[in-house]
Amino acid sequence: MATNMRGLTQFIADIRGARVRELEEKRINKEMANIRKKFKDGNLDGYQKKKYVAKIIFTYILGYKVDVGHMEAVNLISSPKYSEKQIGYLAVTLLMHENSDFLRLVVNSIRKDLDSNNEVDNCLALHAIANVGGSEMAEALAEDVHRLLISPTSPNFVKKKAALTLLRLYRKHPEVIPAGDWALRIVSIMDDPDLGVVVCVTSLVMALAQDNLDAFVVCYTKAVDRLNRLVIEHEYAATYAYYKVPSPWLQVKLLRLLQYYPPSEDPAILTVLHNVLQTIMNNSAEPSRNVQHNNAQHAVLFEAISLAIHLDTKSPLVGVAAVLLARFISSKETNVRYLGLDTMAHLAARADSLDPIKKHQRTIILSLRDKDISVRRRALDLLYSMCDIDNSELIVEELLRYLKVADYALREEMVLKIAILTEKYASSYKWYVDTILQLISAAGDHVGEEVWYRVVQIVTNTPNLQEYAARVVFEHLRAPTAHESLVKVGGYILGEYGHLIANEQGYSPIEQFHALHSKSQFCVATTRSLLLSTYLKWVNVFPELKNDLIIIFERYRHVLDAELQQRACEFYVLASRQDEDELLQTVCEEMPPFPPRASTLLNRLDKKHGDTEDKRIWVHGGKEANQDLSAKRKTTLPSDQSVLGSLAGLDLTSNSKTGADKLPPVVAGPNVDSWWDKLISSSEGVLYEDVQIQIGIKSRYQGHVGQIAVYVGNKMPTPLTSFTTTLHVADSETLSVTFAKIPANTIAPRTQVQQLLQVECKKAFATSPVLGISYLAGSHQNISVRLPIIITKFLEHVSLTNTEFFERWKLIGGPPRESQSIFPIPVTPTGDLDRARHRQVLTGHGLNVLADIDPNPDNLVAAAVLHMADEGKVGCLLRLEPNKDAKLCRLTVRSTSEDVAAEMLRPSPETTQTPITNVANGWNEGEFLLGAVVTLHRKYIQ
Repeated sequence: MATNMRGLTQFIADIRGARVRELEEKRINKEMANIRKKFKDGNLDGYQKKKYVAKIIFTYILGYKVDVGHMEAVNLISSPKYSEKQIGYLAVTLLMHENSDFLRLVVNSIRKDLDSNNEVDNCLALHAIANVGGSEMAEALAEDVHRLLISPTSPNFVKKKAALTLLRLYRKHPEVIPAGDWALRIVSIMDDPDLGVVVCVTSLVMALAQDNLDAFVVCYTKAVDRLNRLVIEHEYAATYAYYKVPSPWLQVKLLRLLQYYPPSEDPAILTVLHNVLQTIMNNSAEPSRNVQHNNAQHAVLFEAISLAIHLDTKSPLVGVAAVLLARFISSKETNVRYLGLDTMAHLAARADSLDPIKKHQRTIILSLRDKDISVRRRALDLLYSMCDIDNSELIVEELLRYLKVADYALREEMVLKIAILTEKYASSYKWYVDTILQLISAAGDHVGEEVWYRVVQIVTNTPNLQEYAARVVFEHLRAPTAHESLVKVGGYILGEYGHLIANEQGYSPIEQFHALHSKSQFCVATTRSLLLSTYLKWVNVFPELKNDLIIIFERYRHVLDAELQQRACEFYVLASRQDEDELLQTVCEEMPPFPPRASTLLNRLDKKHGDTEDKRIWVHGGKEANQDLSAKRKTTLPSDQSVLGSLAGLDLTSNSKTGADKLPPVVAGPNVDSWWDKLISSSEGVLYEDVQIQIGIKSRYQGHVGQIAVYVGNKMPTPLTSFTTTLHVADSETLSVTFAKIPANTIAPRTQVQQLLQVECKKAFATSPVLGISYLAGSHQNISVRLPIIITKFLEHVSLTNTEFFERWKLIGGPPRESQSIFPIPVTPTGDLDRARHRQVLTGHGLNVLADIDPNPDNLVAAAVLHMADEGKVGCLLRLEPNKDAKLCRLTVRSTSEDVAAEMLRPSPETTQTPITNVANGWNEGEFLLGAVVTLHRKYIQ
């Protein structure tokens, strides 16, 4: 830059040649005065503006205050020349902060550069947004940055910068990024062939997905598929192999991304993921001599182990991981020891059994004395997580011993963890009191109020512990020095329970008084206030101390502290009353037990740890703590639901969301509905078709399981890229639909791909699942179609005689095991009923039409058995009674299960037909999902 501008080169040389600061300041002031004059006179060409703004930038970099050149920098951004535009953007990013008024002047120029076909201009604008981007700029330009990211014409390096710019804006101003609306389009870029683009987009997805898990759930399959291609299929360019490790940065990000979501229930995804993790662990079994290769391999390995722990702690992979971690925590390399301890803490926080970790307890304890403080901190976290009832006393003893020599940065956290472990795993209350008092004595300055509050609460609520606690705390107060927190505990316990030991030798009232009062002179006002309350208690229970204590109250009546003075005056009056006075006895009654409450120590520890941009998916503290964390996440309501707490008792059920409401909106239209209607009574056919794709279905069912082959054909002369399929089931407790394998992400021109779906009926269900398909064909396309999976697909024919049918019909009886509907039907042009059509529809839905059962030849009866995995077999009987004169039909379904009978004629939210009034009970036929004869009337109309 300076080589093309001689004036700038000379200015830099003069500054460097200045021997003292005064000469440097003199030269800078002279130059700034000249620049101000030139700017004031005007008539400067682009080169001169560039030169003078560059001098201003150099002066600012040296640390001098600059108050000139801002408008010139704004003007340079609009220049068509790259060199001038570059200096302008550099000046804007350095001289202006995010709230600068000048930034409003450059927004339009930046937007123009974002819309430019010149990729260099795009990059300069993206740099400026990422470095300066205030709230107004983010709100104005976020859409343009997103457009650059998703544009198929954007070069790869522009996409990378656009992704990182959006990430920067989201971290600073998350409210301006509509993450949910952009989710599918952003996730689709994870299939980009350029791994550099994928790395940047994955970083963006990681940030967005943490706060929008449901919207970005499709990224789970994308991440697994990309890992499979990297690790198993070795599908990557040679330039992205870092010391023979395929793109380790991308692998680490993808493995971390998968940990944000609960383990998948899809067996196809789990199988692929297991193979990926197994391969990663096998590749890392033997260390290499190359340090860089080891570093990259270890980075991927530790994240893979964390994912294996997250998926299933009982998996054989976790057993292999435990063996590897044992080797790593003894490594000579500090970084490897650090990662080994941290990952083992994750295992301890999730594992059902701590036995594999306890084998290395001695090594972990020795790590507390590692020369690196970060390793010592990880060792502390691991000991905290692996502690249980069996090893608690040993671990607490080691932590207390180490506390005396620990770094001051660690002591407060250690105190909290020792206190939590002591309370959680106390084998006896006496051990608890002894340990906590040792803790207060060893690290009093680092003991928070919560610790001694908790001691007081437990002692007060445990009568058998009170005498022992009074004796032990008195022994600690006898020491020459005692920390103020210990004085507080001693003041409370001796004031309440000192009389329990007063008759023992060495624990007389006067000795208690001297031991406690001798420490008061070193305490602050709040502690002295507590001691005054203790003295008042003693006035009531130790009359021999009354005169001495009244003298103390008299002395404190004249102190400057208002709280102390008020207490002393009030206590002096109470202590001066007659011994038989009931008021003093009432005031000095023993404290009642505290109401049961949770320990505040855990909350204090959580605040101590704080939060990070990458939210942890586990916490230190064992399996129980992580189960509580999962429960909290599941029960956390959105912020707009908090108001409902004050409306308890009101009937708001009409606004509550059902499983069907959570499904995405499906495509609609006469052809789509017609195709779906045909598929619910047949095994194959077209499900959806447009100018770009065609979706066909072939299915077969046996018992409570089924298999569906979905054929997706590309009708375009160009490939469909970033092809993604997702399944949406209203209630996974009643119906399970999963892919047999991970679908391909590209469909070649004029070809079709097949995807197999495994279906299982667990209970009676009412809502069909939805298949979501998205792909890139110039622009991003998103289609959601209903799959023809209804309850009648799991019916099996049953043959019954006339007597058997009506016996069972009467045995089942009426409601609630009966559902009935009456709806209009058409007749043939001759006025007759289309009996063949009636029979065809019933047979197509898996029902066995029984001949010669009903005495009326127009009526049809049918029987079937519904197969369900959880509820077994359920019998279903159906009776169809058409009336050609009234052009009405009555449909009655009876079942041995109330749920099945209800589901057969349950109103469906999926139907899009115009409602036809039901003359029987006011229901709409268009709203019915007639499980046994779904859309029967609609078929007649057709």
